[in-house]
Amino acid sequence: MPPRWRSRTKHRDTPADLVVVGLGNPGTEFVGSRHNVGAEVVELLADRYREPLRKSREASLVAEVKVNGRRVVLAFPQTYMNKSGEAVRSLVRRWSMAERLDRLVVVHDELDLPPGRIKVKHGGGLAGHNGLSSIRSHLHTADFTRVRIGVGKPPHAQAGVNYVLKRPGRVDRQALDDAVERAADAALALLDHPVDAVMNRFN
Repeated sequence: MPPRWRSRTKHRDTPADLVVVGLGNPGTEFVGSRHNVGAEVVELLADRYREPLRKSREASLVAEVKVNGRRVVLAFPQTYMNKSGEAVRSLVRRWSMAERLDRLVVVHDELDLPPGRIKVKHGGGLAGHNGLSSIRSHLHTADFTRVRIGVGKPPHAQAGVNYVLKRPGRVDRQALDDAVERAADAALALLDHPVDAVMNRFN
């Protein structure tokens, strides 16, 4: 039996071919932080296609772009990281994706990868990431695709929260800039290729 929220979903729009959600925190104080690299990917893609991100009823900044004739929705939730699932569930409802969660791509920071490394993954564990946990809680599944951007580990576990909320140094920032570009390419590659093929190419 599908989760209750799916059965109540009203299709408000025709399905998108891909919905790319970049996780982060809203506000100028978080711009450039490790925790916002997912949001940077969405911002980069919106800039590539010259479509500004605009406020939406789905508690997100949203842009809708055409990629080779396909409809791609780009979104940056404005709910703060720990409540990302609220926005993602609304986005899934808006673009009629409840039965197509394989076309939902969530881009996020990853402590378990070195700075600049990216990995594409479908489903599986969430490694304690609060944004992903919120999404799983609201969608009642983790069966969506993720593009993980490595930000490296803090010097000790207790420093984790402050570490991801801070801006990295110059060397790590360059590695993250490169990773954001590759993560954007990986997200769009999912339009044309199965997740295993994209994993083989970018992981």
